[in-house]
Amino acid sequence: MKYTTFGRNSGLRVSELALGTGNFGTAWGYGSEKEEAKQVFDRFADDGGNFIDTADTYQFGQSEQIVGEFIAAERDRFVVATKYTLGARPDAGIAQTGNSRRNMIASVESSLKRLNTDRIDLLWAHFDDQLTPLEEIVRAFDDLIRAGKIHYAGLSNFPAWRIARADTLAELRGWSRIVGIQVEYSLVQRTAERELLPMAEALGLAATLWSPLGGGLLTGKYRHSNEGRLLGFAGKLVHTEQDTTLLDEVIAVAQEHHAQPLHIAIAWLRHKAANSPTSLIPILGSRTVAQLNDTLAALDVTLSDEQVARLDKVSAITLGTPHDQIANTLARAQGGDSTRIITPQLPRA
Repeated sequence: MKYTTFGRNSGLRVSELALGTGNFGTAWGYGSEKEEAKQVFDRFADDGGNFIDTADTYQFGQSEQIVGEFIAAERDRFVVATKYTLGARPDAGIAQTGNSRRNMIASVESSLKRLNTDRIDLLWAHFDDQLTPLEEIVRAFDDLIRAGKIHYAGLSNFPAWRIARADTLAELRGWSRIVGIQVEYSLVQRTAERELLPMAEALGLAATLWSPLGGGLLTGKYRHSNEGRLLGFAGKLVHTEQDTTLLDEVIAVAQEHHAQPLHIAIAWLRHKAANSPTSLIPILGSRTVAQLNDTLAALDVTLSDEQVARLDKVSAITLGTPHDQIANTLARAQGGDSTRIITPQLPRA
């Protein structure tokens, strides 16, 4: 497995794939027992993976506890990311959830105990509560970094404008910078290309990508079923005509490589990462070691530019306002002559 620097705002080095541990534990009524989770963890580590993604709410705290046991013998080898916002208890009340400084600090202290460590390498605000001022979130991040409780901070499932404002506030006020975002992104969910990924590239933020297999659709297991794809942990099912067309193309490319459809889904993301000015890191949420073995085999698949173009075409989305208007206006301004307008270099943070 290769490694990458976590965006341009940090020197943190992480593996090109992250291991998501939402399935470590069974408190949600499904998931992996500790023995099975250990097999998954060891397989990931044996392949060179060092980036572990968990959250206080995963399996109501069991995930962090299990991860803490697994990393104990080699704590410095692993980069551990966890999240706060939703609370670790199923009955977490209004005072124990949200993005406030109060909840952030309390959640971090509890996560440190469950992880049995003295620091968190990367703390995510898990979701935007749309209430807490960004100044409060970013300043609290900075205080925890200065205290040594966390090393870096990022924003997960936040709108692009709030992430950009948070990072700008940190930069202007001399607080610790936001280093990354976490967002859903795959061949079946490319809407992050409208605002989130261009913003991350411009500001030098790393992007960790959840649900890289489209909730299971890109494994091919819904090929002959009208069930559709699973959205996250909620199990809500959707199925579209574009999903069917996309999966046909994914399977066709897989056959050309004598590979599985899921290998093509991961290989497409790795191609995007290789051509991005910042870090794009898929999060693998394997429940069993067999699933992880299947997914890691994608590291041996390299797509051609022609194959990527085919996949891009069948998975394309409309960018909408104002992006379509900008593209149309520029096209008219060029008058069909692409040499008349010089494309500027991507701004760097």
